[in-house]
Parts: sequence; structure tokens; C-alpha cells
Amino acid sequence: MTDWLIVLTIGLPWLGALAVWLTGDDRPDQQHRLAVIFSVLAGLAALLLIPSAGDTVALRIEVGSVFGDFTFVPDGLGVFLAAVATVIGCLAVIFSVDYMHGEKQLGRFYSFVLLFIGAMVGLVLTDSILLLFVFWEITALTSYALISFYNDDPKAVEGGIKALVITSFGGVGMLVGGLIVYAYLGDYQISTLLSRADELPSGVLAALAFGFLIAAAAKSAQVPFHTWLPGAMEAPTPVSALIHAATMVNAGVYVLARFYPAFEGVSGWTTAVTLVGLVSALMAALMALVATDLKRVLAYSTISQLGYMVYAVGVGDIFASQFHLLSHAVFKALLFLSAGAVIHSVGTRDMREMGGLGKKMPFIRNVFVVGALALAGLPVLNGFWSKELILEGGLHDGPIWAYIGMLVGAGITALYTFRMVWLVFYGTPRAKLHVHPAGQMMRLSTGILAAGTATTWLLAGLFGELLENTLPFHHLHVEAGTALLGDVIAAPATYLALGVVALGLLAWQYRDALGGLVTSLRPIGDAAAADFGFEWINRRVVQWATTAGESLRAFQTGSVNWNVAGIVGALIVVLVILALGA
Repeated sequence: MTDWLIVLTIGLPWLGALAVWLTGDDRPDQQHRLAVIFSVLAGLAALLLIPSAGDTVALRIEVGSVFGDFTFVPDGLGVFLAAVATVIGCLAVIFSVDYMHGEKQLGRFYSFVLLFIGAMVGLVLTDSILLLFVFWEITALTSYALISFYNDDPKAVEGGIKALVITSFGGVGMLVGGLIVYAYLGDYQISTLLSRADELPSGVLAALAFGFLIAAAAKSAQVPFHTWLPGAMEAPTPVSALIHAATMVNAGVYVLARFYPAFEGVSGWTTAVTLVGLVSALMAALMALVATDLKRVLAYSTISQLGYMVYAVGVGDIFASQFHLLSHAVFKALLFLSAGAVIHSVGTRDMREMGGLGKKMPFIRNVFVVGALALAGLPVLNGFWSKELILEGGLHDGPIWAYIGMLVGAGITALYTFRMVWLVFYGTPRAKLHVHPAGQMMRLSTGILAAGTATTWLLAGLFGELLENTLPFHHLHVEAGTALLGDVIAAPATYLALGVVALGLLAWQYRDALGGLVTSLRPIGDAAAADFGFEWINRRVVQWATTAGESLRAFQTGSVNWNVAGIVGALIVVLVILALGA
């Protein structure tokens, strides 16, 4: 039964993608219905998979000695992320019924969305590094296609290419890592690497550990690979919600958590992970503070919150990292879809043209505020509990300098969140914008997510038990739900963090009185608005690559025969490498 549920959770979205594509764009109502039906069925299959969670192989496909077996293990980490991908994904699809109404090429849109969801499920459930790489690259390709959906917009195409190049860069490192594991251990299975990591030469293991960190940082948009995520904002907003909450960016954090038992002993690795999370959380929070594009504020917020998850992995608190991933998936999907309803209504993403929209869109304002309070880390919403667990773990097990940095980040998060809510929904309108109410499907999906933001923290105990019982190599010890939440309430660190969050809120409330301080900090704000120079570096790299490509045109005539020869040659090289590894 478990094997069939795995097949259905991966296969239903892909079957839905085929069905929508074959339906044809001349029947948009049927395309909407099929996309919703298949995405909801996939979500149900993923939820049914949770009670069957275990630490053994449930589905094995033998594909030959060179490629090994393609295996799937429904452990707590896998089924949890499969549920996040499909349930959040189906809500994004439901939202799209209103958001994409009247759009052309619905078949292309829904097909890639459903392929994206299915690939993410396969990525988290497989126990084969080789198959993990395949699903990793499928998510990269589908995200490229979705970010570039409006392919007559150069900014959308540029954003898609940037996402594809940066995230695929990480994928190459993962493939090389998989080949190295096969060469030394004779197996592609993740469980083999976790159980026999000490058999690898220390230098090889260190190369693997830092290679996988680079791959994870690229996929989860962590510094210095974060620049693709703001560029991805040119995609339709349901896609942004899907990338930020349910699929793509979670994959990097998942990889760090999944391979943690193999790499935790590598000298300097946990410190490097902690540092990447800290720098990403702080820099992205500062960039969110000065951004004026609503979707970009949310994009920088995602980078920052992922930084908290990466930081938690660095200090060894895998449970807190994954629990914040769950909370973030719910409230960030809520924020993106609510922002999508606003943008769909008023036709602009510039917060400087908004203001006072709360009176005209009270439902969207209310659900957005729920998500914003969770992002800021205010009680009793889900973001409060998971972020406090991360900060407590950091205080106990991490370096104090990193803890102080993350604490400052919590204050900045509260500041930019309150600024965003005020600029969009409160104050006086700053431009004459035509406002129409959100559609029923938009209200349904955001309403469900708002309810989830208020209640998913109640799952802390069950979630901890699920991870503890099905991840034998992680050696987790998670307290029961009431004890866990009681510890958060009683911990002095919680009140310290709440004090910092309150300072962030007060800083926005009394911003006029702090004019002198703001002026003195303007150089930092200008640097944040300029992406701290990373975008300039990106453009130089692209320019260099373009120049190099032009110089290679002498070797590339565009002839199909030469292209085919090149592909076949590369394939032969890969097969030879695999054979030598065997």
C-alpha cells in the first residue's frame, strides 16, 4: 500500500500535467478543473502517506548495475516535505483559478506547475543520490519555464535563465558527489552514505560536505547565490508562492538536514553552515527593509527565513530547522497569495503607490496581517514557536556571536514586516488605484492558509515524534508537544527575543523621531538597495560568460549534426565515468 501511495503522490501531478496539456487551451474551464482535481488528489495521497512513514525502502525499481536501484523511503523528513509540496501546491493551484482567469496558454502554465510539484515530491522521497539529482534538475527546468512564463517580457526571461543557471550549478556538484560516493562505497543510496561515511577518506568526505553545502546554498538562495530569487518575482504570483513555500527553495535546506549525519563531523562544516545562514538572514532582512516592490520584500524575507533554517542545521537542531520550514511554508504561501490578490486587484507591485487598501480589501488585509504577524514572530502564531525553537537551540548549542546576529535579524524582520503592512493596507492612498474584490478561489485558498498559520504549531509534538522514529541516523530526541511548547514559554531567551521584536515594531512606530539615526544609517540602506554589490558581480560574470561564448562561436556552427555529436559524446563520457565507478 505504501509503495502505491508513493507512486500516486509523484504520479498524480504528472498525470494531471499530461491531462491538462492534452485538453487544449480552447477549453480553459476544463483545464482549471483538471488542475485542481489532480493537485487535490496528490495532496490527499501525500497526507495518507504520513501514517505509513518508516525508515525502510518501500519502493524499489531495479535499473541495472551501473545506475543502481532507484529506491524510495517514506521517512518523516520525506513524507513531511511531500505533504508540504502537494498541499501548499494544491492551494496555489486553487488560487490560480481566479488569478490566471483569462490568461492564454493555461495548458503550459498548469502542466509545468504540476510537473514542478511531482518533481519536488520525488526529490524528497527518493533514497538514491542519482535519482535525487534527476528530480533536482527537473525542478530547475520547470522553475525556469514558470519564471519565464511571460516570455515576451525580457525581465521574466532573464529571471528564468538566472534561476536555471545558478540552481543547476549546484546540481552539478551533487552529481559529482553521487559519483564519488558510488566510486568509494559502490552504492548510490543515501542511507549507505549516512551509515558508512566514516569509510571515506577525510579529504573526500570534506569535499562532499562542502560541495553539498554549495548545492544547497544555490538551491535555497543563500549568500552568495541568492540573487536569482528576487529575479524570479517576474513569474505569476501563484508560482512565486509555489517556489518560496512549497518546492524549490526548501530543497536546499532539505539536503542539509538529510545529509547532516554524514557531514557533521567534517572539520569546519557546521561553522560554515552556521555562517551562511547568519549572513543570509541578516543581509536579506536589510534588503527587505529598503525594497519598495511588494513581491521583492517577500522574496528577501524568504532568503532571510531560510537563513534561520540553515543556521539551525549548523547548530545541530534539525527538528527546529524543519519545524520552521513547515511554519514558513504555510505563512509565506499565505503572504504571497494575499499579495497576489492585491497585485491582481490594483495592477501594481510598487508599495509607494498603495496605502489604505485595507478598507477596500478587508478580507485580504485580515489574512495578510495573520501571515505578517507569524513572519514577525509574534505569539501565538506558528512562526513564533518555530523561530523561538531555533533561537533557543542557537543559544544552547551555537556560538554566541551567531546567536546575537540572529537575534538582531529577528528585530529587523519585525521592522520590515510592519513597514510592509502599513504601506499596503493602512495610511492614506498614495495613488488613484482601481480596486476590485478578491475572487472566491483566492479567498478560499488564503483562508485555509490563515487557519493553518494559526494552528499548525499544535503539530509540534507529532512532527517531532515522526522525525525521531523514522530518522535512525540523526539520533533526534524531541520532547512531547506540551513539554516542548512549555519549554519555549518558560525560556528566558523567548522573552529576550520578544523584546527585540518589540523594538523592531517600535522603531517603525516612532520612525519620524528616529530621523537622525535613519540618516546616519543611510549608507547601509544604500548598500542594501544595491544588493550589497552581488548583482554587480553577477552581471560581470554574465558579461564574461557572454564574451567567452562569442569567442567559442568559431567552434559552434549551429549545425544539428555537430550538436548531436556533442550530446552523444558527452553522454559517452558520463557512461564511461559511471562504468569506471562500477
